[in-house]
Amino acid sequence: MTTLFEPGPAAALLERLERLTPASPAHWGKMDVAQMLCHVTRALHSPTGALAPPLLPWPVRLVGRLVKRRALGEAPFSRNAPTSPAFKVVDARAFATEKAAFLDAFRILADGGPHRVTATEHVFFGPMTAAEWGRLMHKHIDHHFRQFGV
Repeated sequence: MTTLFEPGPAAALLERLERLTPASPAHWGKMDVAQMLCHVTRALHSPTGALAPPLLPWPVRLVGRLVKRRALGEAPFSRNAPTSPAFKVVDARAFATEKAAFLDAFRILADGGPHRVTATEHVFFGPMTAAEWGRLMHKHIDHHFRQFGV
């Protein structure tokens, strides 16, 4: 399974990032491209502990545990999936600023490898290993890059 900790897939994501522009249109969803970059940056902060959002209520986390295996599988994420309030971005954002923040967070996690992962709990999926975080972050970024056609 592809993970953010593999140099090839990580480099491919960075190549796709370079194809984004401030005018890149969304194929689905409510975020513009700068908001999307902020959103995925927030997600990248979770495995390293730089962002520790509150866990979702236990009934929601129970569902998360039940779908975690499927979510980490080969199939891409579905469009318009719900997100935790801590990761929602609705205010205006500057593309260049968000791109730079994304690159910083991406490099800290991808270059640091599994040893950079300090979080053991995901707000929705529950307990997570470093390998699962690497897989989830790759799939999440891929999902949103596809949202903007790259």
